[in-house]
Amino acid sequence: QVQLAESGGGLVQPGGSLRLSCVVSGSIDSIKNMGWYRQAPGKQRELVANIISGGSTNYADSVKGRFTIFRDNAKNTVYLQMNSLKPEDTAVYNCYAHAAAGLVGYDYWGQGTQVTVSS
Repeated sequence: QVQLAESGGGLVQPGGSLRLSCVVSGSIDSIKNMGWYRQAPGKQRELVANIISGGSTNYADSVKGRFTIFRDNAKNTVYLQMNSLKPEDTAVYNCYAHAAAGLVGYDYWGQGTQVTVSS
């Protein structure tokens, strides 16, 4: 079992910054990759960024150069630093973790945090 606790959402003006945090607990060693999805009203859920257990990262084209995902292993926390925010970044952001035990995989989700970019 893996538990995820998110924080850091809020209201920010266009061009501003926010940092989302996702604290991980439980069977951390079973996690293969984790990251952030987002979903805006009326839109499909989108993978924003993820980080693989070896440290490589992936980003949606829409956030490349503006968002950075990184982790602090000492704090069991994954962060999403969001800079140069745009109104189209407004969404509920969910942290996820994909864990595996042998050939069986499990997906875990945080509770979601609202990010609103508006003047």
